[in-house]
Amino acid sequence: MAESNLMQALRDIAVERGIDEVELLTRLEEHLAPVYERVLRLAYDARVMIDRETGAIYVFELVPTNEDTAETDEELEFEERDVTPAEVSRIAAHQAKSIINSMVREARREKVYHDYKGRVGELITGLVQQTNRKFTIMKLDNEVEAELPRREQPDNERYHFNERIKCVILAVNDPELARESGVILSRKDPQLIKRLFEIEVPEVYDGIVEFRSIAREAGVRSKVAVSSREPGLDPVGACVGPGGSRVRNVVTDLRGERIDIIPYSDDPATFVASALSPAKVERVIIDKNTHTANVIVSDNQLSLAIGKEGQNARLAAQLTGWRIDVKNLAMATDQGLVSSLPTIEEDRTEEGERICAAVTADGAHCRNHARPGSLYCGVHEKTATKAAQG
Repeated sequence: MAESNLMQALRDIAVERGIDEVELLTRLEEHLAPVYERVLRLAYDARVMIDRETGAIYVFELVPTNEDTAETDEELEFEERDVTPAEVSRIAAHQAKSIINSMVREARREKVYHDYKGRVGELITGLVQQTNRKFTIMKLDNEVEAELPRREQPDNERYHFNERIKCVILAVNDPELARESGVILSRKDPQLIKRLFEIEVPEVYDGIVEFRSIAREAGVRSKVAVSSREPGLDPVGACVGPGGSRVRNVVTDLRGERIDIIPYSDDPATFVASALSPAKVERVIIDKNTHTANVIVSDNQLSLAIGKEGQNARLAAQLTGWRIDVKNLAMATDQGLVSSLPTIEEDRTEEGERICAAVTADGAHCRNHARPGSLYCGVHEKTATKAAQG
């Protein structure tokens, strides 16, 4: 290829691919230097210069003129000797192709990084392109490819070609620091649940209903704690939706993952009791020194409170941030926990009547009047008596 034609071709490609022309020529000069060193078998380093006007290519051998610089502390000086070969343009054209391809890839990675680095945590939909043991390649908008690693996929999920999948953007790799795929997605991140509810629940999207915490075992079960900024608005009901339609749509997107929606409370005992739903809790005793919540349940609620393989209690602990120790009434009595119930004199109404010492299923103290001579109302006295009898 003639030199003028090569220059015009480089300019055309720079414009077409969105590459800076000056940077392209500079990179080409840098990459051509070692190539000509090998081709010409030069004894010293080479320097390549491309004339920005004519496209003429020159190769110079950098011959040292003062090689004994170690003893004199002088800078090494060179004499540039013109060693331009006859077929200089042909070699340059061949090298330019690989450099241009490399620059296009780098430019694309940089653009992806700048376009997506501020979108970490966002929900995004992609089309499945291919899957292997290590990851699934997803095509996003603008033909951008992203990676969904196996470690970020729930164990029960399998994906098929061209299937539309909702994910959250987990990370965006800086192309200068990593060679991995630029955009990393996740289907296991707890934030996926919040983003899906933002689509289904206007109150969540508008910030009226807040997600205070999320505990998740991806693909199996999750618990979310919600609160409302608007007095009188039920945050749990807003997330559940009419006939359960809103939460059902989220569960569908999560391929059947069960979701427990819990009302958040600033009171640790109430929050822990709610977090153990659907189990009915009799009492929660908070030990702030050990950051432990001792939970008392009836015998028939013990296995439900703990859950299969401890899942319910484990998720409740993650959700609330408290270490949870679940006991039935008999165990609590043996360990002296029941003795910490308020005495008759400690819990009276303004009229002098005693208030029941039990806790309701939602974690609140029962506000019924206690029966004469007892700490409990008629509803809870029978359960307390059985526990005391062992």
